[in-house]
Amino acid sequence: MRAAVRYLRSPLRQQRRNYSSSLVKSRTSCLDRGPCSAYDAELSRILRPAFIISRALSTGAAKVADGEVKTAGPLVEYERRIFAGELVDGDACQVGTLRELQRLYDELVESADACHLDRYAAPEKTVRSGWFWYRLLPQSSYSPVRGLYLYGGVGTGKTMLMDLFFAQLPSNWRKRRIHFHDFMLNVHSRLQKHKGVSDPLEVVAGEISDEAILLCLDEFMVTDVADALILNRLFRHLFSNGVILVSTSNRAPDNLYEGGLQRDLFLPFIATLKERCVVHEIGSAVDYRKLTSGEQGFYFIGKDLSGLLKQKFQKLIAEQEAGPQEVELVMGRTLKVPMGANGCAFFSFEDLCDKPLGAADYFGLFKSFHTLALEGIPKLGLQNRTAAYRFVTLVDVMYENRARLLCSAEGSPQELFDNIVTISDAKQMAPRTSSRSRRSDDSDLCVDNELGFAKDRTISRLTEMNSKEYLEQHAEERQLSQEVANGDAVLA
Repeated sequence: MRAAVRYLRSPLRQQRRNYSSSLVKSRTSCLDRGPCSAYDAELSRILRPAFIISRALSTGAAKVADGEVKTAGPLVEYERRIFAGELVDGDACQVGTLRELQRLYDELVESADACHLDRYAAPEKTVRSGWFWYRLLPQSSYSPVRGLYLYGGVGTGKTMLMDLFFAQLPSNWRKRRIHFHDFMLNVHSRLQKHKGVSDPLEVVAGEISDEAILLCLDEFMVTDVADALILNRLFRHLFSNGVILVSTSNRAPDNLYEGGLQRDLFLPFIATLKERCVVHEIGSAVDYRKLTSGEQGFYFIGKDLSGLLKQKFQKLIAEQEAGPQEVELVMGRTLKVPMGANGCAFFSFEDLCDKPLGAADYFGLFKSFHTLALEGIPKLGLQNRTAAYRFVTLVDVMYENRARLLCSAEGSPQELFDNIVTISDAKQMAPRTSSRSRRSDDSDLCVDNELGFAKDRTISRLTEMNSKEYLEQHAEERQLSQEVANGDAVLA
């Protein structure tokens, strides 16, 4: 595809992740290709700059394939941004996905009362505030609207499209958008709170569905056996309470938790997921995150770079003096930060990824710090497989929080994961590497399906996080946060 990079003109005024996909647009709109028929012909006819801007500002309407004019929803907003010059042209794969999101949006609007989406419409007595009310009141039935499960390769715009969809939903609806890691941490925390109840999962599902009938989960991925074992029962309760799920994932439903322990107990969840959600693949071969402009000097490759990294860290914290700090986590736990100042934390790779830490610790860290300096990221393989899992989770949480990474590593993002392969890749390399026993020349080759699939996402995110556009957006967000904080101080 002949392409050029183009970001939103003002990232802070748009949806937070609009720029992370839809970056690469061809001169000829992808809307003019593929199975878009009459809809695209109409767009091609009217695509004149003066008319586009006028149309966007005056009507904001969009024609869908059946000819019906829509005046609200994710597809309308996507086109408005294109017409207004905030995005250039369109991506055929993303437009196909937006049609699915627009269909879901229209069904939700039409069935809002039947789905009990309006948080203010239901009588107060119907809101279950705890275990007693949950057991006493009759349960809801399945929603008349099926959700949507979006999956595809890394950097295809899944998160951006779901966020665009979520932003168009009425503010009075019971809705929630959350990263899957964060969602499962929340579930486990609630389970602890209801320990001793005969069926705590039923109670937790009741609480979640009281708060949000429409649940948007980003980056659906199952790597933990504890999560795998509770998902089936949890979502059975959620769906029976009328919850509608919209989720994104790198994996097709049938490939979730592939090769995991006790996967047979997880399989009923996959069947339930496919029953309650329309499954849609985003079939783009382009990773938009990798098409950002060049490196900006925050990712240093080589060994013995401790002195250089600390110099860069000192420059970020300016005149402040770094020292040990402590971050409060969930359930009374704390995380010790070796050095921290001015919103920047300094860790060695061993301190953050070789110790028994997880998503909860990383989420807590980035609630207090916006920048992480990470020293000594090694090449990953069989010898440090557990640390590799933690590093993948760390990058996911960092990206979700739009944090900045300053680091030293033994290789480029791609080189860090050279020794991690899926079973299928290993069989193509050599039959003997498809098993977990390897000869000495393959001693650090890690054959792991979950890591093998997750590595592409991590490489893509590390590449984007070191791009000019990402770092500029981070700086703008920090400046805006500082202005808001200064304003609050003045008011106080």
